[in-house]
Amino acid sequence: MKKLVLTALIATSALACKTASVSPSPVPGTTPQAVVVTSSAFPQGSGIPALNTCDGADQSPDLSWTSVPDSTKSIAIVVEDPDAPHGTFTHWIVWNILPSTRSLGGGGNGGLAGGMSGTNDFDHVGYSGPCPPKGSLHHYHFRVYGLDTTVALKQDAKRADLDKAMAGHVLASGELVGTFQH
Repeated sequence: MKKLVLTALIATSALACKTASVSPSPVPGTTPQAVVVTSSAFPQGSGIPALNTCDGADQSPDLSWTSVPDSTKSIAIVVEDPDAPHGTFTHWIVWNILPSTRSLGGGGNGGLAGGMSGTNDFDHVGYSGPCPPKGSLHHYHFRVYGLDTTVALKQDAKRADLDKAMAGHVLASGELVGTFQH
């Protein structure tokens, strides 16, 4: 019963806190370099393990990515679910990861490699994994951005704040898509 009530509360707060999907824009006059994003937890287009969802430990999966341009000053990560019932739902935002970093271990929550996590649409700082309503298959986009700047935001910043701070600063980007269904 407690799990059912908790799930209902999470779903209700999730509906109230959704964000609009916005793609951060590149540095003017440039085309972002492609970055390949991978995880040992799941391959591109495959199911995300329960460990990384609300059905398990709700731990962020490990992520790795290919190199970014030499002029990169920081790396940002955005994880979102565009299949959410009331619009795109943000599960994790991280910024100011050191530009030499090529991976975050599982459960990293951005505390590794100089990164800082912001507030997701569950109104929680850090990672909150997939937890869709029962029934439909959802797609989760793990996006990595190489930026030509560091981001001056406080830890309670939200997705719109990060999108605004990244506007016009994207040098490289890539994504890994995983799926989950209750």
